[in-house]
Amino acid sequence: MSDDRAIRRAIDAHWAASAAGDQQAEHAIYHDDALCEYPQSGEVIHGRANLQALRSHHPGKPSGFQVRRITGGGSLWVTEYMIHYEGKLAFTVSIMEFVGDKVAHETQYFADPFDAPGWRAQWVTTSRGLR
Repeated sequence: MSDDRAIRRAIDAHWAASAAGDQQAEHAIYHDDALCEYPQSGEVIHGRANLQALRSHHPGKPSGFQVRRITGGGSLWVTEYMIHYEGKLAFTVSIMEFVGDKVAHETQYFADPFDAPGWRAQWVTTSRGLR
């Protein structure tokens, strides 16, 4: 149980550093040889140094960042969050696999928001605060 608490603290620190733009602290959570995958584009980033360089050179630096939920235990943790890029919102899911106290593999999924179709209105409520 204490390992889960330590990992959760590391994840919280990671997302706080990411939101603050602190590249060093943001990437401290990764093993040197970590892999990060972006399935939607087919990209695989090999190593913490390349991941940090990629994120440091992003032309549209995030202007906002909000964690919605973190859940997990043991070696597998999932974070749902929203990123604001240049006036656009990206709903994002990060799946982190830990070896020890560092991330060895991360997969990130990015999705654009969309308007709910009217035909579903009788079965749903809306959460306007998310957009």
